[in-house]
Amino acid sequence: MLVDLLKTDEGKKAIKEVLSDKEIQQDILIDQEVIKQTIEKQLLSEKGQKFWQTLFKDPKFSVAFAKSMRKEHEKLMKDLMKDPQYQAEVMKIMQNPQIAEKLLSLVDTQPVRKEMKKVMLETFESPIVQAQIQEMLKKVAHEEIDQSISKKGKEASSGGGQQQQDSTSPQ
Repeated sequence: MLVDLLKTDEGKKAIKEVLSDKEIQQDILIDQEVIKQTIEKQLLSEKGQKFWQTLFKDPKFSVAFAKSMRKEHEKLMKDLMKDPQYQAEVMKIMQNPQIAEKLLSLVDTQPVRKEMKKVMLETFESPIVQAQIQEMLKKVAHEEIDQSISKKGKEASSGGGQQQQDSTSPQ
């Protein structure tokens, strides 16, 4: 009977009023430290670890979890890239001859070459890149024209003098 009363408009209004009271809100809220400790205890327990392992085997959950954490992961990676100690460790790894050899062998595979070709073609299709290439080609063309004009000018001045000498010399 009480539940029926709470379902009415007046009952809902009464519940809203009670929940908007600051004192009630304080009583309802549980201490955050207690929640944190409970979660940590459950995560670290053997039962908790099995639960999470089972959960992450589900592809739908894994995808949803990864999507929800994406911004945090990106921020973490950007922060790590700025960290000198992390940079030094990455450099150590990259300078390892075995790693360098592996990377070179990976780059030389057909799938990587195919992907590189795809990326290059996509890049060349970009309007910004096309504009940059067009500007570079114009610059090179102008330089070539300037060089050929100056070359012809030099030939004309030195070659023209020879022609005059040839025509004035006795034959």
